[in-house]
Amino acid sequence: MQCPSCQNTDSRVLESRSADSGRSVRRRRECLNCDFRFTTYERVETTPITVLKRNGTKELFNRSKIISGLNRACEKTLIHGSKIEFIVDEIELELHQGVSKEVKTNEIGEMVLTHLKDINEVAYIRFASVYRQFNGINDFMKTLESLKPIKKEQLASVL
Repeated sequence: MQCPSCQNTDSRVLESRSADSGRSVRRRRECLNCDFRFTTYERVETTPITVLKRNGTKELFNRSKIISGLNRACEKTLIHGSKIEFIVDEIELELHQGVSKEVKTNEIGEMVLTHLKDINEVAYIRFASVYRQFNGINDFMKTLESLKPIKKEQLASVL
């Protein structure tokens, strides 16, 4: 490992511990030339996931896009950063464990909705309205009706 201070390649490991819920190893090192201390992370190299978009284009999986969408959907709810990170970690892990390394955006969107459905109905509706491209009140009504079997009178009072 190359020292960030003097670029010497000789260093010793002072401490190692698990990081990122066991998905990486954090190592504290000391340069044998200049005594500079630095931290390195060791991760398993994974095959990149390609996302097939609705318009037919392909791009590499970008977890920050999911985080951004979840942040917008979860505004003013009780779901905060650590829970959002956990949801995205779960989705990313599921994608990496899958057989195919090419996934459609609608599959990712449905994975997000599955997590949100059990956590917060408001965030679920917000995310679904953008992801499923709601065009009007009827789309909202169908989604609300699928969440819980509610009486029509209760549903009308919510709107």
